[in-house]
Amino acid sequence: MTKTRVHITPHMHWDREWYFTTEESRILLMNNMEEIMERLESDPEYKYYVLDGQTAVLEDYFAIKPENKSRVRRLVQAGKLIVGPWYSQTDTMQVSGESIVRNMLYGLRDCLTLGEPMKIGYLPDSFSMSSQLPAIYNGFGITRAMFWRGCSERHGTDKTEFIWQSNDGSEVIAQVLPLGYAIGKYLPPDAAALRARLDKYFPVLEKPSVTKDILLPNGHDQMPLQKDIFEVMAKLREIYPDKEFVMSRFEEVFERIEAQRDRLDVVKGEFNDGKYMRVHRTISSTRMDIKLIHAEVENKIVNILEPMASIAWALGFEYHHGLIEKMWKESMKNHAHDSIGCCCSDKVHAEILSRYILADDMATNLINFYKRKIVDHMPAGEGDDKLVLFNLSPYPRDEVINTTITIRAETFSITDEQGKPVNYYISDRRIIDPGKIDRQIVHYGNYDPFIEYDIQIKHPVPAMGFTTLFIQPNKEGSQQAVGQKAPELENEFYRIVINPNGTLTIFDKETRHCFEQVLRLEDGSDDGDEYDYSPSRKEWLIYSDDFAADINIRHEGFQSLATIKLCMEIPKNLPQRETRSGQEGYLDVDCQVTLKQGSRHIDVSMTLDNQADDHRVRVLIPVPYISQTVVADNQFGTLTRPTSDPEMANWEAHGWKEAPVPVYQLMNFAALENERGGLAIMSNGLREFEVISSQGNEKKDTFALTLLRGVGVLGKENLLLRPGRPSGIKIPTPDSQVRGKIICNFSLYGYAGDHIEANVMAAARDNVTPIQCYNKIPYNAMKLNVGEQNLPLSYSLLSKSKTGAVLSVLKKAEDANALILRVYNPSERTSIQDNLSFIREVTSWKETRLDELTCSSEVETASFGTLNPCQVKSFLFTL
Repeated sequence: MTKTRVHITPHMHWDREWYFTTEESRILLMNNMEEIMERLESDPEYKYYVLDGQTAVLEDYFAIKPENKSRVRRLVQAGKLIVGPWYSQTDTMQVSGESIVRNMLYGLRDCLTLGEPMKIGYLPDSFSMSSQLPAIYNGFGITRAMFWRGCSERHGTDKTEFIWQSNDGSEVIAQVLPLGYAIGKYLPPDAAALRARLDKYFPVLEKPSVTKDILLPNGHDQMPLQKDIFEVMAKLREIYPDKEFVMSRFEEVFERIEAQRDRLDVVKGEFNDGKYMRVHRTISSTRMDIKLIHAEVENKIVNILEPMASIAWALGFEYHHGLIEKMWKESMKNHAHDSIGCCCSDKVHAEILSRYILADDMATNLINFYKRKIVDHMPAGEGDDKLVLFNLSPYPRDEVINTTITIRAETFSITDEQGKPVNYYISDRRIIDPGKIDRQIVHYGNYDPFIEYDIQIKHPVPAMGFTTLFIQPNKEGSQQAVGQKAPELENEFYRIVINPNGTLTIFDKETRHCFEQVLRLEDGSDDGDEYDYSPSRKEWLIYSDDFAADINIRHEGFQSLATIKLCMEIPKNLPQRETRSGQEGYLDVDCQVTLKQGSRHIDVSMTLDNQADDHRVRVLIPVPYISQTVVADNQFGTLTRPTSDPEMANWEAHGWKEAPVPVYQLMNFAALENERGGLAIMSNGLREFEVISSQGNEKKDTFALTLLRGVGVLGKENLLLRPGRPSGIKIPTPDSQVRGKIICNFSLYGYAGDHIEANVMAAARDNVTPIQCYNKIPYNAMKLNVGEQNLPLSYSLLSKSKTGAVLSVLKKAEDANALILRVYNPSERTSIQDNLSFIREVTSWKETRLDELTCSSEVETASFGTLNPCQVKSFLFTL
């Protein structure tokens, strides 16, 4: 028999923040780093120290001790201090594919200023593992992964070493930490205590090991190094003479696994089972206010700012890598599992929110700057104001646009480049103080007011480019007439009736599906904590259709709107709900449903004023059919999951650490479909859903999209769906009750055929990539010098069909005067071929990895070649 080799690896798991703040942990970091470096420098037997796989720790350290950077560099280059590959210890279920890619991209770049990074996908404590991680790792030349949470035999192996594949065939050697990353923390020097602990651990570690090379990571959260580790190792050799104990780095373990590759099982899919360790499936709805701004910042940077900056760069302006990296890093400090999970103290959540506010402000202002630079350098014309429309999708779009213009006139006209009138509709107007527009106006005594008009137009915009309209003051324009007066909403695709109880009945004209009782709200208890939703053992569900609804329907020039207002009287807290002793809390609901001409999107904006504690609010969308599976997008692809989990009937008997509730994550959409077609929910930041299976004779399933949930503690014990100890620690977090107003936006999208035939993924990206507008007037508070005004009034950088590959991002390369285009195949089953077209000549076209290093394979110019199911590819090109 193979002798068990026990690999002891000194490390620390460094939560930058949790129930403690970043600054509190930074003080400890100053102390711990000095001890680590002194030991590595002075003791040749103390060979390695793993710095938790994230460079944000070093960034925090160098901000205080910049003089020690050369000292750290020497240790990294000597292979003793092991750093990277991440910037921060990212969550992989709450954040987008581009967020994960940038996390590793910036982390590796930071590492390379010091020495060689650890080339392992090391995520020792992230709560679940995305199915697309092997593909992302391979894109950085990484073929090894190490993690803890989410595994069970249901994935196809009971071993801790296996080959993990993504749908596209990418694969990594995986090493699971079956008992976590901290089982070797504070190893006692006393023989009896040592044996008492490890006699329990070794059988659990050895039984599922293929190689009998087992890991005993010597470290823990914020733990200083263990000074007497060699004395402890000597004692271990005495107690367990049948085992070999060595101080190793993780790479040595992987080398031994790879030597037995033929014996490894092959598995696919995400790791999201809480059988042996908690994965906190419902953490996606904790602190929904933070979750919403997180998604807004992601979408704003990836879908709007970076392609906008790329267009500007192609037209001759600077691409501000430094500013974009700063806003990415501000965001990624929040992407660690505890931070983005929002299982932290209230004080830390305030820090997280402030970072997102900063990143959002930076992104918003840089987008506006690029729009202004482009428009300022167009021909000035003869005094007409401009309204420039920017389309950041890779195909033309022609849709209803709601925007705002500012002008000193009671009337105006809008024309296109050929002077043809453009119809518009005015939905609102406001008088604006001229000092808000430009202080210089009032400085010279001109106090005439400006008028701000909210308008609607419908006008085509070229692919990945812009077009210009002209606004002429004091001239009668072509105003769009109101098209209908019916007491319902209707366009080419739907007829929507607003029911007296505030729900919708939606008839899809193409599929003939009729969706009833849509937008019914469900309010239930939450006896959980920041990690997990868990219902009360004395549940009381309350529904919005039990309360009077105030309904108003308004038809405008290009769209119709229904406003639904109601106030749900609900228990103010958990004791009141459990005893049904009152409904002294309330949930005020102000819902606006918008149906635009020519659009398959039914846009919903719900403003909730939450004045109650310990509850969960979901919006229900029934579908008139039953589906065994639901499809949702994840990072660079889609994933089909079962709508119910048979293990829910047995999880307690089988000893699961938490119930496998079929609550799942989405990035931008989730869809239920049958042979005729389907309905997709397209989210603007709401990333948690469940499909409630039909009951009794009902022939329907119901989407339940979580809008908010309120809890008052970080960790709590003995939950109905998670028995035993608390997760985290039990401290009060009153801010996590999410009192006050929150705005939840999402769309409903009906389609014929399946989601691939209907290009649902592309439509979901458009949903979070609205047409951008810039209104140029002769005034601006912030002055800029303008160069030659020679840019075209209309422009398209590139274009492709809406079918096939989906655009992930267009950005400038980090280290080359070229652009990077990233696309992926949204299909789980079918390979595709696709390509682009350019107006300008492409002088170079090369495929790259995710780290932007050029691949050796040749590919035809502007072609993506073959994209395997859920495969992501990147291309570097010059014009």
